[in-house]
Amino acid sequence: MGSTGDYRLLCLENPLLDIQAEDDESLLSKYSLKSNDAILAEDSHMPLYDDLLSRKHHLIAGGAAQNTARGAQYILPPSSVLFIGCVGRDDYAEQLRSACAAAGVRVEYRVDETQPTGRCGVLINGSNRSLCTHLAAANEYKLDHLQSPEIWSLVQKAKFYYVGGYHLTVCVPAVMALAKEAASNSEKVFIMNLSAPFIPQFFKGQLDETSPYWDYVIANETEAAAWAEAEGGEVKGQGIKEIASYMAGLKKANKERKRVVVITQGTDPTVVAVQGEKEAMEFPVRTIEEKEIFDTNGAGDAFAGGFVAGIVEGKSLEESIDMGQWLAKLSIKELGPQYVLLKQMQLLKDISPALKFTYRKDIEY
Repeated sequence: MGSTGDYRLLCLENPLLDIQAEDDESLLSKYSLKSNDAILAEDSHMPLYDDLLSRKHHLIAGGAAQNTARGAQYILPPSSVLFIGCVGRDDYAEQLRSACAAAGVRVEYRVDETQPTGRCGVLINGSNRSLCTHLAAANEYKLDHLQSPEIWSLVQKAKFYYVGGYHLTVCVPAVMALAKEAASNSEKVFIMNLSAPFIPQFFKGQLDETSPYWDYVIANETEAAAWAEAEGGEVKGQGIKEIASYMAGLKKANKERKRVVVITQGTDPTVVAVQGEKEAMEFPVRTIEEKEIFDTNGAGDAFAGGFVAGIVEGKSLEESIDMGQWLAKLSIKELGPQYVLLKQMQLLKDISPALKFTYRKDIEY
C-alpha cells in the first residue's frame, strides 16, 4: 500500500442517493421535467420517487461533489479525500457510507434526526438525463458542524477545498468559511463548481459572494452561459471562450494565485482561461464510440474528480484536464459514476505489484 494522503482534499456538498431508471419521456412529461436539466424538487415532484422505484431501477451513491470525491480518491493515494454533508438516520445514509468506504473516502456527515437522507431522481433516455433532487436532510447542514473542533481540525489540515454549487442552496456560511480559510493561506486552494444552470440563475447573490475566492472554477457550457446571462453587461451573450476569460478576470481575494476557469462542452473541446492571460485555451476531449456510452449521468462529476486529483498531485494544467477527461470517459462506460473499470485496475495492481498503475495519458485503460 502506498503512502497516505492525509486527507489533503476536503469536499463539501449534498450527499444524495440516486434513484435511476430509464424513461420513455412519460415521466418527463408527467412531472414537467426537461432533458439534460437539474432542478430542486417541489411538492408536485414528490410522487416521482415512488414512480421510479416502481420501475426497474438502480440505487447509486450520488450527490455531485460526493461523486467527485470518490473519483478523485480512486486516483489519489489512500486517505486523501474527506467528504462533508448532512444525512438522515436511515438505511439510505448507511448505503452512502458503505459506498464511500468502498471507495476509500472518509465521510464526516452531520446526522439530522428529523429529515430522511436526500435523494435524486435520475431519468435516463438514451444519452440524455434529467435530475430532480429532494434535498431533505442534505438541506439541514449547519456551520456549527463544520466549526466543531473535530471537523475544523480536519479543515485546517486539508490543503484543497472543493465545493459544489448545489451547496449554495443549503449553507452559504459553511462555503464561505472554507473559502476564507483558503484565502488566508497561500498554500491552500479553493475550487468551486457551478453545478447547474439554476445556481447562477436563482442563487446569483450567494454565488457572487464566493467568486472572489475562486482559485479554480469548473462549469459546463450551459452553466457558463447561464452565469453570463445572469451577470449581464459585456459578457452577456458572449461565446464560451470569452465567458471563460471574463470569469478568470473577476476580482480575486488571494492575489498570489491566478484564477483558472475550466468549462467543459461534452464532446467539444474543454475551454480553459487563466487570469491575466490574453486568450482562453482549448483542449480536445478523448474520443469514445457511441456504442461504448452506457450512462452519461455523473460524467461531469467524474471529470471534476480527475481534474481535481491532478491539481492535488501538482500536475500541470494540461495533464489535469486530460486526467479529468480520462476519468469521465471511464465513467460513461458504466452505470453512474462508480469508476468500476479503474477499481478493477487497482485490484489488478494489488494482485501483481509489478504492474505499473498510475495515470498515463498514453495508455487507454
